Amino acid sequence: MAIKDALNVVSGKWKLAIVCTLLLGPRRFNEMERLLNGLTPRMLARELRELEINGVVPRVPVNTASRTARLYELTDSGRQLEGVIGSMAEWGVQHREQTARSLPGNASHSASSLPAEQA
Repeated sequence: MAIKDALNVVSGKWKLAIVCTLLLGPRRFNEMERLLNGLTPRMLARELRELEINGVVPRVPVNTASRTARLYELTDSGRQLEGVIGSMAEWGVQHREQTARSLPGNASHSASSLPAEQA
């Protein structure tokens, strides 16, 4: 049940990318939109709302001269994902290398020889 709960929080194409962006520090909506190529504003808003509901990201209003902007940052629970993401990255590198070695005719090739869409 705990794995299902964890996957419910971080599942989706963009949630981990958003969390990774916020691990570097608080960001405004427009900053994240620029950093996460291919993510539409509508999808970013939806993913942030879901992360907020799950206690990973709070919205912090910031008053500017012209309007109130929103700053997004990770909660303590959200920051705990850093270790999980690091472990997943390590596993991904090892898996890519093992997969590259096991491909027929590629016994001597490394992960860097995979096509870009597989890397």
